[in-house]
Amino acid sequence: MNAPERERYGPRARPLPYERGTDGPRVVLVGVDGSRTSMRAAAYAAGLARRQGATLVAVFVSSPTSYTAVLSDVVAGVVQQTHDDLTDDLRDECRRTAEELGLPVTFLSRRGDAYTELCRAADEQQADMVVVGSSEQAGHRLVGSVATRLVRAGRWPVVVVP
Repeated sequence: MNAPERERYGPRARPLPYERGTDGPRVVLVGVDGSRTSMRAAAYAAGLARRQGATLVAVFVSSPTSYTAVLSDVVAGVVQQTHDDLTDDLRDECRRTAEELGLPVTFLSRRGDAYTELCRAADEQQADMVVVGSSEQAGHRLVGSVATRLVRAGRWPVVVVP
């Protein structure tokens, strides 16, 4: 065995560029909101992260509607409670999945525009890939969805799960 081979397989070995099994994503970020497509996207991302030995980051973004500012305190409290309950449910689901698969998972809860917050989270977590579910709203075919905007941004590989 010559010297370069010993260095390659030694304790400080680094894989060669594009060596099979080492060129996959290290951090997979998935957007979840409790919808059917987002839960399929989460399942896809969890499987991908498990196979690649990557970390999974699940991000829930609650987007306040434009009329939230004019709601009464009682209604605003109910909206906040609903957000908190959904966040807790999604966090528990992530925890269960992490335990079942033996997968490191980070759960983030954000408020704001879904596209902006997913981009910010992907940058903060240094995501190698973003996975989202396709939009189920008919109007998004004309106006554009979060998934379409992420693909057009071209900053990360994006997988849109139907």
